[in-house]
Amino acid sequence: MGEQLRIAGIVKESIVDGPGIRLVVFAQGCEHNCKGCHNPHTHSFDGGTLIDIDDIIEQVKKNPLLDGVTLSGGEPFEQAQALSELAEKVKKLNLNVITYTGYTMEYILENKEEHPGWEELLNLTDLLVDGKFELDKKNILLKFRGSENQRIIDVKESLKTGNITEAVL
Repeated sequence: MGEQLRIAGIVKESIVDGPGIRLVVFAQGCEHNCKGCHNPHTHSFDGGTLIDIDDIIEQVKKNPLLDGVTLSGGEPFEQAQALSELAEKVKKLNLNVITYTGYTMEYILENKEEHPGWEELLNLTDLLVDGKFELDKKNILLKFRGSENQRIIDVKESLKTGNITEAVL
């Protein structure tokens, strides 16, 4: 048995969690507890089920229509090491990776040294949807995010230039 993740669930095909057709992995466990969270059942670190990363990769391989994999939650950065292993395997299949996080990219960059896997997961992410969901900034017209404070960041460009660059979708 290989590396395992604790997940709340998987959506095999989604068009609302990033551009194109995506397999979405909902990580279990989140400390943000945002008021009005879309996935409150993912907050408990004891909930969900354990799944082998290779089992997720097998699901990805079975669908030739997928454009990529989205890591959502819960909070993916709570399981950054295991999810970076998953993301690495996804990238080897020439698919892209989108990661949703309640942390800001600035916070991740400032604190990556203290958190195993954070840097690896960030480096393997193509688009990062960052920031906590804020109920008073909720906007159902936004693409791929729930509140106006959240950004869709082009991670590669941001790391290359040293400036946070929002993706143009």
